Parts: sequence; C-alpha cells; structure tokens
Amino acid sequence: MNFIGKHALVLGFLISLAAIAGSLFYSEVIGYEACVLCWWQRVFLYPQLVLFAIASWKDERSVFAYSVVLSALAGVIAAYQTYVYMGGASLLPCTAAEGACSKIYVKEFGYITIPVMSLTLVLYYFLLAWINKIYRNENRNA
Repeated sequence: MNFIGKHALVLGFLISLAAIAGSLFYSEVIGYEACVLCWWQRVFLYPQLVLFAIASWKDERSVFAYSVVLSALAGVIAAYQTYVYMGGASLLPCTAAEGACSKIYVKEFGYITIPVMSLTLVLYYFLLAWINKIYRNENRNA
C-alpha cells in the first residue's frame, strides 16, 4: 500500500490514460455509439487525465479532492445506467437520436458492461484517494 500511496498521482494519470484510450477505442475504432449517459460520464472522467498530469508534474496531492467530486458525479450516472442495464426501470428518456442508452454492446461474465467499467474506474479513483490520504497521514506523523 505504501507503493501505491507514494505513486498515487502517476497511477491516477496512467489509469485515466488507459480508461480514455479504452473509451475512445470503443467509440471511434469499433464504432459503438455513446449514449447521453455515457457522454455525461465522459464529461466527469476525461478531465481527470489533465488534473492528474498537472498534479504529477507539480507533485500536488490536493488533486484528489477534485477527483473524488468528479468521480462521485460520474459514479451516480454509471450506477444508474448499470441499474437500467440490469433490468431496472428507466427514469430518464433516451431517444434513438441521442445514442442507444439501452443497447448493451459489451457484456462479459454476465455483468461487465461499459457502465460497469466506468463504475469500476470511479471506485478505483475513490480507492486511490483513500490510499493517498493514508499515505499522507503516515508520512506526516513519521
């Protein structure tokens, strides 16, 4: 856990880079159309690449406060979309012109969909922020 805490900023940058590359691969290379809910998740997750890049460069660990807020907003949307994908009632309208909100392009192991991948990313950011906090507290008291 000490390694993760020490390198939390770089790990945040790398996981953001991988997530954005994966997201763009699905939409731009494979051609999966992103729905409105996916776009809103991107709005909250994509900026974290820039935040972690700058924070890594400046060694500014306060970036996790911003990351947690952005992740929480994306997480609410990802959790809702996962709920709808798993059979829950949709509370929001989604027209065909806006992308296929109900179309499941990926479903591995019976539950891993694109919104679940997004939710996993959000949970990773939360975990990284928590480990960073523990690391900072341990090194402050040492």
